[in-house]
Amino acid sequence: MTSSPALLDLDITGIAHGGTFIARHEGRVVFVSDAIPGERVRARLTEDSTDDSKSFWRAETVEVLDASPHRRAHIWSEADVARAPEDRPGGADLGHIDLAHQRVLKRQVLTEALDRFAGPGIEAPEIEAVDSTDGTGWRTRVTLHVDDQGRVGPYAARSHRVIPVESHPLARPSIARAALALAGGEPGSVDLVEPGDGSVRVIRRERLDERPARGQGRRPAPEVVYEQVGDRRFQVDAGGFWQVHPRAASVLDGAVYGILDGHVDPEKKHFDLYGGVGLFAASLADLGGTDIVTVESSRRATAHARQNLAPLDVGAVTARVDRYLAGIPAGTSAGAVVLDPPRAGAGRAVVDALHALAPEAIAYVACDPVALARDLGTFRQHGWNVGTLRGFDLFPHSHHFEVVALLTR
Repeated sequence: MTSSPALLDLDITGIAHGGTFIARHEGRVVFVSDAIPGERVRARLTEDSTDDSKSFWRAETVEVLDASPHRRAHIWSEADVARAPEDRPGGADLGHIDLAHQRVLKRQVLTEALDRFAGPGIEAPEIEAVDSTDGTGWRTRVTLHVDDQGRVGPYAARSHRVIPVESHPLARPSIARAALALAGGEPGSVDLVEPGDGSVRVIRRERLDERPARGQGRRPAPEVVYEQVGDRRFQVDAGGFWQVHPRAASVLDGAVYGILDGHVDPEKKHFDLYGGVGLFAASLADLGGTDIVTVESSRRATAHARQNLAPLDVGAVTARVDRYLAGIPAGTSAGAVVLDPPRAGAGRAVVDALHALAPEAIAYVACDPVALARDLGTFRQHGWNVGTLRGFDLFPHSHHFEVVALLTR
């Protein structure tokens, strides 16, 4: 066991991917929560960071000794550094930093990821604000949890311990009200969703180990709700995937449209991969595509895509993207591709298959900067060029952001 003290005074030198901050102690990297580069803080080592054999430790700020000029009162008072670390709810890990500097730090995270994994010569874009508010009241989807004692709330940061709270500043006002009205229930989670009609849905999910065994009852079909993007309406399961910020779908859709404009040849076949309920496939049609396939592993999302895109005669396929690409006939004349993978990224198999397909252009929509950078590095090994890059601050006060990239041969 280490002889290091439980409390360390640390100089914060940078930000790490994932919303923690970087310090060093006796040559060892320490990832510190609730700090800002340039600060000196007193931090408490976490219980799992007392092993001298580990290459890094984790710690939680308990006192700010020398504050950054960018530090602000936390946007979520219950997550403030004045509270014990174990009592701070997660989900707003940059909420103690002024908004403009949050975007500077996010750009720094992207810069470091690109330099490390994508290779030299790619400049990270500025992270664009998408509204002019104080960064609160944007979450149209919130997940809370119910513990064995019937307490309802978010998890504490970096744990699975429920923290009852009296406010939800990042949530849409109607969701915040509904969340505070929740009481008890069976252990599990509660999704609160505000779709396009503005009416909050409350969806309770029991724990996996408490779900009925096969044959002991069938769940009702999920409620279908609607979201609006421009003049199009998209149906989606109430508990299914849709962007969390109310402007996110339209912002990302506009960015994809902008970078693919001029790259959609009506004579070629175009692909919307990890297509969800069909948002970007619709844009490919608007850009002139007449032969479009959207591919998604969720059967229900594919069924919704088929309905959403019916007027456009877009093909909707339920399949894993890597398997679908492996089955495309040789010689297919591919035009543009929209690639919107989950947080883990597309991965080498998908990138290799896309290179073999040889589309004219790829619009990559990324929610994780490191996964994006790894995939861009693989594309560049195949000789692809990374052109336009745009970043969007669609999750203020958290470390998350979105990037849209254009790749051409």
